[in-house]
Amino acid sequence: MTLETLAPDAAAGDALDDEVLAALGSDDYRFKVWGGDWCGDCRRQLPAFAAALDAAGVPDDRIEDFPVTKGPNGKEGDRVEEYGIELIPTVVVESADGEELARFVEEADVSIAEFLARELSEAEASA
Repeated sequence: MTLETLAPDAAAGDALDDEVLAALGSDDYRFKVWGGDWCGDCRRQLPAFAAALDAAGVPDDRIEDFPVTKGPNGKEGDRVEEYGIELIPTVVVESADGEELARFVEEADVSIAEFLARELSEAEASA
């Protein structure tokens, strides 16, 4: 990992519901994470998300992180344009074959892990 903010906060992972952990750890989901160690939202949210991925048993080879910098015309970094990244943190969950299944962007009424678990559950229910 190149984002320091993706170092797991162990206490945060312990507080998550088993259903959330099961949703994140099921299948062969791939997690793509855009953030910046300079970003307050990233520093606040990504350690807990990393702890959730760790508690869910998601192996490191299924987590990609993409550091983002501030440029004169917005966010800059690897695959920012390809994925339309405008706000961080952004987390995209893809299937093993690269289909986007869920996306978290910057802020929600729940944690990143809870938000994505809900989105993934809804996607499975409608499939």
